[in-house]
Amino acid sequence: MPKSADISTKKLISLAPDNWVKWVTQISDITAQEILNSEFQWISRESDVLIRAESPQYGQFLVLNELQLRYKPEMPKRMRAYAALAEEKYNLPTYPVLINILKESDVEIPTRYQSEFAGLQARQDYRVINLWEVDVEIAFQQPVLSLLPFVPILKGGAEETTIQQALQILRADEQLNQLETVLAFFASFVLDSALVQQIMRWDMAVLNESPWYQQILREGEARGEARGEERGRREEKLSSIEMGLEVKFGTEGLQLMPEIAQISDLERLKAIQRAILTVSTLDELRQLI
Repeated sequence: MPKSADISTKKLISLAPDNWVKWVTQISDITAQEILNSEFQWISRESDVLIRAESPQYGQFLVLNELQLRYKPEMPKRMRAYAALAEEKYNLPTYPVLINILKESDVEIPTRYQSEFAGLQARQDYRVINLWEVDVEIAFQQPVLSLLPFVPILKGGAEETTIQQALQILRADEQLNQLETVLAFFASFVLDSALVQQIMRWDMAVLNESPWYQQILREGEARGEARGEERGRREEKLSSIEMGLEVKFGTEGLQLMPEIAQISDLERLKAIQRAILTVSTLDELRQLI
């Protein structure tokens, strides 16, 4: 049984920060000096991870890491805001990086924010890394330890033997073995849930404790709260289900929402909410509905 742990983005990157900043910036002589407080008083959300780094060529600067489960259209504007706020707070140049985890079909992901108003122009460049385009061997050979939990969704990583290799590395290290729930979470996107259960040798229900799964639930609940608390628990469940469908199956998954919205039984909605994580296809979920 995997250990319960706070497996945040900051924890993942802190496993090997030097290798991480070399990978995201492609600056070979860069070193990570410190992971900084990324909370800005002017906005309510934290940037994922802000690192003070240094290289002989560029001196000290900030590497701003923003990880998204799926790309959202508002990200260019957000990257512009985060980069400016980080630079103002720490008085250092900022290298912003947007890392998208799960692929959203037919979505063009820009590498800059650009706008013009009344003859004035604003522009913010940032690097984009789409994990589904990253060769899985980078996680093993460089190595970038922080990528090991993402192995199933990396390019060439959706193989049983490759996932087993990543699992063996995680379990062999006391610092890394807490990450196997994250590995299992992403493995459930590319392999049959029964096979993932066999590889992990534990009950897939443990994924309910995965911080990534909890993030899906929290975002869904927050969406429900934004629509009004008076609508009650049923609306919050529906919002969580909607978020889970969108994260795992994209726009195709959202097509099930009209049918699910007709369900009034909270226990049945709860079962659907949990099943979204463990099923491999929409057809399996349709059978439950």
